[in-house]
Amino acid sequence: QVRLVESGGGLVQPGGSLRVSCVASGFTFSSYTMNWYRQAPGKERELVASIDSPGGTIKYADSVKGRFTISRDNAKNTLYLQMNSLKPEDTAVYYCKAASFPYWGQGTQVTVSS
Repeated sequence: QVRLVESGGGLVQPGGSLRVSCVASGFTFSSYTMNWYRQAPGKERELVASIDSPGGTIKYADSVKGRFTISRDNAKNTLYLQMNSLKPEDTAVYYCKAASFPYWGQGTQVTVSS
């Protein structure tokens, strides 16, 4: 079955950096567009970034453009999100998702606070 396991979250100070990862299994990872979402307390889940299967088409939410970088390693079935210049408003649970499947992982908590 489809399985997505996010990791790498934690507590970081404003202006700091963090990289979260997502290991996928149960489907042909290299064939699918992959997305990162986040959900802050009391807010709806929002799409943060997406990357197509070859990695040539990448899109970002305006709120993270220029600070976050999405990438993938198809040989390792792994999706990454490098987050720089983090702000308190980036605090959320971060989830990865394959665009074509209705499955979610458990997410990884990112907290930006001094």
